[in-house]
Amino acid sequence: MLDWTDRHCRYFLRLISRHTLLYTEMVTTGALIHGERERFLAFDAAEHPVALQLGGSDPRDMTHCARMGADRGYDEININVGCPSDRVQNGRFGACLMAEPSLVADCVAAMKDAVAVPVTVKTRIGIDDRDSYDELLDFAGTVTEAGCDALVVHARKAWLAGLSPKENRDIPPLRYEVVERLKRDLPHQTIAINGGIKTLDETAGFLKTLDGVMIGREAYHNPWILAEADRTIFGDARRAPTRNEILDAFLPYVERELAGGTPLSAMSRHILGLFQGQPGARAWRRHLSEQAHRPGAGVEVLTAKLPPEPRP
Repeated sequence: MLDWTDRHCRYFLRLISRHTLLYTEMVTTGALIHGERERFLAFDAAEHPVALQLGGSDPRDMTHCARMGADRGYDEININVGCPSDRVQNGRFGACLMAEPSLVADCVAAMKDAVAVPVTVKTRIGIDDRDSYDELLDFAGTVTEAGCDALVVHARKAWLAGLSPKENRDIPPLRYEVVERLKRDLPHQTIAINGGIKTLDETAGFLKTLDGVMIGREAYHNPWILAEADRTIFGDARRAPTRNEILDAFLPYVERELAGGTPLSAMSRHILGLFQGQPGARAWRRHLSEQAHRPGAGVEVLTAKLPPEPRP
């Protein structure tokens, strides 16, 4: 979700669901140690609970960045061992680290010693030809013994050569049964599943055997699927807000950010899916795409050409 789940996106999603755990985009240790630290670590208190996802492989750097995240108030530090891009591989992190379980374990152990918040790992079920179940179990067991608090497992393997990151999200088949088997073999480890999950009905089904479900791109493109998550998944009896109520609640945030110099387009791009599937949604998205980048564009752009409120 690089460049997608930034702080503006997370603030917006929190308006839809009060309880869902939100993740940052993957932030490299180099970006935090040598780059724009404030840009990547800043978040609004309303985003809680929120996890900081790190990309890196040096235990000292990972520990340093974990401390930064914990000191800023993040509720969890997550290690990305799932991204298959060439740029990530060249930095020796992401999915290629599945071939080095002891190194990931060293990072986990060092980070656990340094912070009081949970340290978790997001991974795949395998890479290239190293996709046997025994290798996955060895990886998961090794990081679990190091103190990993939870595993988030994308139920596809990754091809590190020959497929683009986009192709790696679609071409390798989903093997949900592998993740469920992993939970049976590691019953005391918290294990969440990720990959291709599009509905709360599917989510509820997986929660019968697993501890959590991560929904990524579907929640971004069709964020309204989270609207009923608080009631159906978390047992919160309060009424879910309407789409228009969500937008109204987002406007004060947009106004504050505009006053601080943030361009409207940096925020509006994250809400394009709010009316996904509703009559008039396409015209509203086109209006935002055409107008939000214009100099001086303000909140009035967001409320013009709104689709009609769907009937309950």
